[in-house]
Amino acid sequence: MLDTLLPGVQHLQNIHPLVVHFPVAFLSGAALLYLLAWLAGHDAWAWTGLWLLVLGTLSAAVAVGTGLYAEPGAMMARSVRSALLVPHKRFMLATLGLGAAVTVWAGVARPFPARGRRVFIVLLFVLLAGLTKGADYGARMVYGYNVGGNACGQPIDFTE
Repeated sequence: MLDTLLPGVQHLQNIHPLVVHFPVAFLSGAALLYLLAWLAGHDAWAWTGLWLLVLGTLSAAVAVGTGLYAEPGAMMARSVRSALLVPHKRFMLATLGLGAAVTVWAGVARPFPARGRRVFIVLLFVLLAGLTKGADYGARMVYGYNVGGNACGQPIDFTE
């Protein structure tokens, strides 16, 4: 039935690519809303930011979990694994850790820390920078070396 609804799924080796976009959207939205709440002085907007931050961190945990589960079976050359997968994994684990930390901070200080708001905002944008860099490594694996798909034969060696 899933093949009928989503025919592209048949080309995937695992479900990791189906879940990775949720943390990107939720965490980006959270950072934007917290920034707007801070600049405009409307803490009510921070409540939506908090919900997006919670959803983003939870979905990041799912994305990291599916990625770690898929890693052993992902077909790729050793050169691709060392040049792209290892840094991708490191950035995403760090992003999840930082996401969990700022989510706990925001949850305790609901919805927005009264003290250290600038640091909080900076940490959100550091989180987004790590997420973006890690996602870039993932995209290079998928689109440059067909990791996780069946569009062409494997392994494809890493090239600059």
